[in-house]
Amino acid sequence: MTIHKQHSLSDPVTVLHGVGIRLQEKLERIGINIIEDLLFHLPYRYIDRTVLTPIGTLRFGYNAYIQGEIELTQVRYGKRRTLLCRISDSTGTIALRFFFFSKAQEKGLQRGLSIRCYGQVRRGSNSLEMIHPEYHVLRDVQDDGLEKKLTAVYPITEGLQQTRMRKLNEQALITLNNDKKNMAELLPEKLLAKKKLPTLIDALNYVHRPPPNADTQSLTEGTHPAQQRLAFEELLAQQLSLLELRNELRTEHSPAFNVSTKFVPEYLKSLPFTLTNAQVQAHKTIASDLNKTVAMLRLMQGDVGSGKTVVAALAALQAIEAGYQVAIMAPTELLASQHYNNFLSWLEPLGINVVFLTGKLKQSIRDSVEAQLKKQMPVIVIGTHVLFQDSTRFAKLGLIVIDEQHRFGVHQRLALLEKGKQHDKYPHQLIMTATPIPRTLTMTAYADLDHTVIDELPPNRKAINTSVISNNRREDIIERIKYITAKGRQVYWVCTLIEESETLQCETAIETADKLTERLTLIKVGLIHGRMKANEKESVMQDFKKNKIGLLVATTVIEVGVDVPNASLMIIDNAERFGLSQLHQLRGRIGRGEIKSDCVLMYQSPLGDLAKQRLEIMRTSSDGFLIAEKDLLLRGPGEVLGTRQAGMPEMRVANLIRDAHLLPEIQNTAKKLLINHPDKVKLLIYRWLGKSLSYSNV
Repeated sequence: MTIHKQHSLSDPVTVLHGVGIRLQEKLERIGINIIEDLLFHLPYRYIDRTVLTPIGTLRFGYNAYIQGEIELTQVRYGKRRTLLCRISDSTGTIALRFFFFSKAQEKGLQRGLSIRCYGQVRRGSNSLEMIHPEYHVLRDVQDDGLEKKLTAVYPITEGLQQTRMRKLNEQALITLNNDKKNMAELLPEKLLAKKKLPTLIDALNYVHRPPPNADTQSLTEGTHPAQQRLAFEELLAQQLSLLELRNELRTEHSPAFNVSTKFVPEYLKSLPFTLTNAQVQAHKTIASDLNKTVAMLRLMQGDVGSGKTVVAALAALQAIEAGYQVAIMAPTELLASQHYNNFLSWLEPLGINVVFLTGKLKQSIRDSVEAQLKKQMPVIVIGTHVLFQDSTRFAKLGLIVIDEQHRFGVHQRLALLEKGKQHDKYPHQLIMTATPIPRTLTMTAYADLDHTVIDELPPNRKAINTSVISNNRREDIIERIKYITAKGRQVYWVCTLIEESETLQCETAIETADKLTERLTLIKVGLIHGRMKANEKESVMQDFKKNKIGLLVATTVIEVGVDVPNASLMIIDNAERFGLSQLHQLRGRIGRGEIKSDCVLMYQSPLGDLAKQRLEIMRTSSDGFLIAEKDLLLRGPGEVLGTRQAGMPEMRVANLIRDAHLLPEIQNTAKKLLINHPDKVKLLIYRWLGKSLSYSNV
């Protein structure tokens, strides 16, 4: 194809031949706006059109490129209208079958014409056949030579054909090879030589147009050196963007808080237990961070029940003693409310002001709380995302604690950081999560944070016994509930849905609560779900905590943070519908006291292979980090992190599971580039993240 005008890679796709408004809209849907975007929109498989296979040698189940003469084309009518086209060469015959076709297509397949097709060979009723093959009719056999390269198959959207995408990519490659200065090589030569990786331009040319002898298996799996070269650079750009953010914030000053000599010792003395070694170590590290004029940016991970909230309270006390305000942000009103009740009972006796702020409070109460935050006085405010809304202003914010970081975006926590900025000083930031994050994701999604892991549970915690049973044994479960509640202990029953849905065959929370109330007349059954008002949820949880409710039917609203030590049995209905990390979080609601606890994963038959794997992992392991690693393998990083909320850009080439082996080298390279080639850092970030990266200017 000839291009009438030489383009630049930064030109909009509309300058390319054949791109009008409608095609532009379709390309935008898959993230293609400029010519360069086409180059990073990689094929996911390849077709070999460099050789023709004789029809007589075709084998069932294989893909093949064939050429033959049309012997017959006819429309057949039966259960569905079908266009059938029989073609042959000197070695044999095959049928082409089309279920979706136009009149023009039917007319174009005339008897006597030569045709080339690519598709999978299947067994038909009378002969071999191809269903909906890619094909083109040969007008002049002499001029229509075979392809010199493998043919790429691209991810596309509705109304966008592969032939059109290939033509656009052909134009993009021509532009690339004419405009090499705008696709500068940004990786050091020594690194490319050490890792045996091609240059960026060679890699792009290769992945779009591989030679006939290319290793198509490694290309399909994404492990070919050309693809690994691109994945390396993309992950490097991701790493650099977070390190840049971290360095930017590290250059800003923060207030330094002296190590507490009053509130922390008093608080520790009041606790009915002693801290674990892991908690003590985490507290020391955080106290040291808070004693510096550089902003603390720390992620504190700890499995369910490891005591992160106590460590957060110690950090808050250090800030309060220094005369500063503390904001603690939780993702749900239920968890915020529990934190508020805990902090109130712990810290009010020490004379510390603890206030609560969520969107559902009466305006007069909100106004009163917001007025307190605008005064230069120490206060701990606990709330939801309302804390970073415009109406909330802080006079002297010294520490931000964010619980369950993956529920908030990077942008949201940075917005809160900006809000707390006073006289060019930023507040310190502590991020907590009970969702164990696999090391791979910690190295990428949280590269801007220091890490602390509380890897020790309190000594009185008993292991939870987990069993997997079929839905047909509901009666056994009901008998078990009677036995448990008769001993004065309590039970959770977790459901996936709030209301009836025709698409999912599972019991709903409301219906389940009604049925269990009918069956268990001597037991008080409670119900809690996300659509209830905050005060209703709080009332139910308080009744459950006080043992006024024996059986609590709930949705996953209880997944995070709810603490009732007397609850010793949890039934998770339709457990096959939950992810591993979520099941682990739910299971962590029991076993919080000294009573032996049991978790029953109840499933709906028949179980798929993936669901079987998930439930077996839950049955045999209680290690949150191992479960998180398995979850990452089974569901992928987007699901585990909740990519939409996590502020992580979607990867174009890299796959965090497949390419995890690259990360140690990427971390080293990122640090060296920041020191030795700072000019290349911004270029790399812009190439891969472009305008989607707005971390630094929240």
